[in-house]
Amino acid sequence: MSDHEQTEEEWAGDFDPFSDPDERRVLFAALDSFRQYRRTAHRNTTHRRRQAFYALPSEHWQMLSEPPFSVLNHFNAVDDAIDVNAEIADAILAVGLESFGLPATPDKDDPNQNWHDTATASDVNKAHSTIRQFYRDWSAEGQVERDVCYEPVLKDLREEFAARSAAGEEIRVLVPGAGLGRFVFDLCLAGFAAEGNEISYHQLLASSWVLNHTAGPAKHALHPFALHFSNLKSRQQQLRSVAIPDTHPGTAIHEAATSGQAIGSMSMSAADFVVLYKQPEQKASFDAVATVFFIDTAPNLIRYIEAIRHCLKPNGLWVNVGPLLWHFDDGHPGQGQAQAQAQGHGQGKEDTDAGIGEPGNVELTEEEVLALVRRMGFEVEARAGDRFCGYIQDGDSMLQNLYRPGHWIARKVEMERAA
Repeated sequence: MSDHEQTEEEWAGDFDPFSDPDERRVLFAALDSFRQYRRTAHRNTTHRRRQAFYALPSEHWQMLSEPPFSVLNHFNAVDDAIDVNAEIADAILAVGLESFGLPATPDKDDPNQNWHDTATASDVNKAHSTIRQFYRDWSAEGQVERDVCYEPVLKDLREEFAARSAAGEEIRVLVPGAGLGRFVFDLCLAGFAAEGNEISYHQLLASSWVLNHTAGPAKHALHPFALHFSNLKSRQQQLRSVAIPDTHPGTAIHEAATSGQAIGSMSMSAADFVVLYKQPEQKASFDAVATVFFIDTAPNLIRYIEAIRHCLKPNGLWVNVGPLLWHFDDGHPGQGQAQAQAQGHGQGKEDTDAGIGEPGNVELTEEEVLALVRRMGFEVEARAGDRFCGYIQDGDSMLQNLYRPGHWIARKVEMERAA
C-alpha cells in the first residue's frame, strides 16, 4: 500500500457502509464522535471540574488558585492540550469525510448524508480512547509496550520463513484486530505481505489517517494523558506531550525501497473477522496468522479458531501474544484493545454466521484456550509469556496496570494428527 492510496481502495472485503441503514448509522456515529471530541473533552474534563472547584468554600478555592497550586491556570493548560489533541481528531474526521464523499455540513433532511449528532456517549468514549492509542502504536515513547507485543511475533515469523523469504517467496500474514495499523506496517517493512483486519470504524478511520495522511515523522503533537487527573506526581506529568508518528509510513517505505531493502505489501480489510475469513475464497490463503491482544475479544473463541484454521495454509503458523481480558464478560463488551465490537461490519443480511455478533459468550483460562487450540487442529509448538507490559500506560503514574501477556506458537496440522 503506497502512502498516497485512498481509504476506499485500502479497505477490502464486503464493505459498503451505505448499503444497509444500520451499517451507515455506525459509520456516521464514528465520524460524529471525532467531530465531538473537542467539545466533549472540554465539557467533561475541565468545565465540570471548574464547577466543582468553585463549589468549594471561597477561601479554599482562592487558596488553591494561587501558587504553588494554581489550579485554575492548570485547567487552562489542560484546555490547551485538549485543543492540540482535537487537531488530530479533526484531521481523522476530514479524511473520513473525504473518503466516503460526505459533506462537512450535511443536509439534515437526507438520511444518506446527515451524520451530525449521531454519536452516543459510548461512541465518543471510543473516539477519546482511539486518540490515546496513538501513544502506544505511533510514538517513540510507546515503543516499550510495542516491544513486548510485536517484537516476539516478528522474531517468530522471521525464524519460520527466513529461507522462503530469502528465496523471494511472498509470505502472507493476516493480522486480525489490526487497530491503528502499526503492526501491519511493521510486518510490511520486515518484508511480509501483511493484511490487517479491523471491525471498528474508529480504528479504521484513525489508521487510514496515520498510515496515509500524516504530514511527516513527528509532525503531530499528542497529549495522551491530558484528560486524566488521578495518580499524578506532578502537573507536568499530565501535560506531557509526545510526537506522532515516530516513524512516518510513507517516508520509511520510500527509504527502504531506495536502499534496496526487501519490503512487503500491506492492506486492510474492514469486516467481521469471523464472517470474512470463513468465506470459501479465503480458504488456505495465508502462511501465518498473528493475533496480538486479540483473541480475548471473542465471545466464542471457537469461532475465531475456526476462521484461523480455515484461512491458514496447510502447515501454516499461528502466533499469539496477549492477555485474556474477556471483553464480553457478563455479556457486556469491554473497552477492548482491538475494539472489535459487534457492530455488524461486513455482515450481509443473508449471512448464516452472525460472526462475533451472535448470542452467547464464554470465558476460558489460558490452559483451556490451549487445549481448545489443540482440539481444533493445531499443534502448540512453543509457549512463553513472562514479560510485563502496560496498555497505554503512563510509566510515571502512581497506579500501574500491567499485563503479563501469553505468547505461544501453534501450527495447523491434519485433524487426525491433532486428535
